[in-house]
Amino acid sequence: MEALRIFRLLEGQWSVNVAAVSGNLGLVYGRLGRLDDAVRMEKQAVRVFRRVLGDEHAYVAQALNSLGCSLRKKGQPDRAMEKLEEAHKMFVGLYGEDHADVAMVLTNMANILREKGLGREALAMDEKALGIQRRTLGPDNEGIAMSLLNLGGSYRGQGLPDEARARMEEGLGIVRRIHAGKNSLEGKFLQSIGDVCDDQGSPDDALRMYKEARRIYRKTVGPESVEMGK
Repeated sequence: MEALRIFRLLEGQWSVNVAAVSGNLGLVYGRLGRLDDAVRMEKQAVRVFRRVLGDEHAYVAQALNSLGCSLRKKGQPDRAMEKLEEAHKMFVGLYGEDHADVAMVLTNMANILREKGLGREALAMDEKALGIQRRTLGPDNEGIAMSLLNLGGSYRGQGLPDEARARMEEGLGIVRRIHAGKNSLEGKFLQSIGDVCDDQGSPDDALRMYKEARRIYRKTVGPESVEMGK
C-alpha cells in the first residue's frame, strides 16, 4: 500500500504505475484469501489502465483476466465469465488465436464452465487451449504436461477413463523427457494414472503405478512429505 500511496502522490490517480501496483496488490490479496480486497484492487487496475492506455491494450486484458479469476473465487461465475470473455476478445485482437495468453484465458473460462456443471463444454475449451499451447510452446514443455494432467482429471470426472489415461500418459512422457532424473511431478502423474487404472478395473496396474509413484516421492520429496501419505 505504501508504494501505491507514493505513486498517487507523485503521478496522480491516473498512472500506469498506480494501475500496476493495484493489480499486484489484488494478486496478493487473492493469495491471502481476501477476495473482496482483491476484487476492489483489480477493478481499480482495470479502470486506470483503460483510462491511461485505452480499451485495446494487453495490460487491460491481463487485469480483466485477474479480475475474472477473483470473481470466480468469490462465487460469481457469470460476472467472472463476462470479464474473461472480454479479456479473451482483447487478446485475440492483439495477438491472434495462437498465443499463450489466449490459452490462459480459455483455461480460466473452462474452469467456470466445469463448476457450472457444463463438463463437456469445459473439456472442449480445455482441448482448444491445449492445442494453442502445443503450437506456441512446442511439444516438450512442462506447462503442456500440466495441462494434460488437468485435462486427464477432467475426462476422468466425466466418466471417460480411456481419454483420461491417454492424456495423462502423454503428459508423463513429456515430464520424463524434460527431466533427466526423477522428479516429483512424475510421481504425481503416476499416482493419477493409478487412479484411472483403478476406475478401469485394473487393480494390478493401479498398484504398480502407486508403488512407482511412492518410490519417486521418497527419493524426491522425502518420506515425511504429504505426497507419501496419499
